[in-house]
Amino acid sequence: MQSFVSTLADQNVLPLAALGWSAFFADQLVAEEADLAPMRIATVHRARMSAQSTHGPVRLILPPHADTGAYAVGDWVLVDAATRALVRRLDRRALLQRLIEGGRAPQLIAANVDTLFIVSSCNDDLNAARLERYLALANEAGTTPVIVLTKADQVADATPFRDVAAGLQRGLQVVTLNANAPEAALVLAPWCGAGQTVALIGSSGVGKSSLLNTLADKAPEDAQLTGSIRESDAKGRHTTTSRSLHRIAGGGWVIDTPGIRTLHVSDIGAGLDVLFAEIAELAPDCHFRDCTHAHEPGCAVRAAVAAGTLDAARLERWRKLTLENRANTPVMTGPSGNRTVKAPGKRR
Repeated sequence: MQSFVSTLADQNVLPLAALGWSAFFADQLVAEEADLAPMRIATVHRARMSAQSTHGPVRLILPPHADTGAYAVGDWVLVDAATRALVRRLDRRALLQRLIEGGRAPQLIAANVDTLFIVSSCNDDLNAARLERYLALANEAGTTPVIVLTKADQVADATPFRDVAAGLQRGLQVVTLNANAPEAALVLAPWCGAGQTVALIGSSGVGKSSLLNTLADKAPEDAQLTGSIRESDAKGRHTTTSRSLHRIAGGGWVIDTPGIRTLHVSDIGAGLDVLFAEIAELAPDCHFRDCTHAHEPGCAVRAAVAAGTLDAARLERWRKLTLENRANTPVMTGPSGNRTVKAPGKRR
């Protein structure tokens, strides 16, 4: 025990606010918890977890039969500082999660993230339909999305790639950069200030690990391994295998995530409405209240497509995501006062 206390004493002490602590979390504390130390989950593994404290990293002692799958990197927890025993998790301000095919519960990606950097690249990896899935995920979580297009130095003009990404959602911010260049940290600095938390998400090989190394200004021996995209199909190799919290040189925090090849949507109706705002705004003008915008007469959305003010491909992508979300989202059934959850499944 003494060695643990001595180790903490040797570390530079950070204020809680520098870790992302705010009134939202402070308001959840009760008087009986005054002696517990707030810490932030830094890594989650099958049988162990670590946290970032004001004094430095801490290997947590988990309660018996603890389910580490119920915790996400970025979570705030209360810990007995003397024993390192985890006591409880605080409510989240934001949570990024995704549906795993065949899984009963969503997989937690990251918690309490202020900005989600959706990373793609200026090549064939840039896929509008895939980016829309990430955007809906961020919208539903209440996290601000920013599209980060890497490998801008490898094309003659990055403007066409930027224009495609910027057209996916109103007010969406898009930046282009070289993930390996020191200037990348300056481009992303507005979202990486002291106490701010960002997360990196995207497919493999687009430069997430390179971007992490640049943001965190990691020494070569501490840097994340990086991989390249195959020229034949623009697909990358997985280099990050787990989620982890890293300090950014500018004072913020970044959560790295493994590359995602397939992102299934579930329970993100509000996120889709933000993503496809132009469709959501036209829907009330349709003749039928439950219009699917596919074949019904008096459809204002299809009328906009016919008039050329709405992209037909955009409507088709909305339809695909909406149907997938409806099929994957559990619903409440039964009489009032005795309602039960019906498992996801295809419904008419």
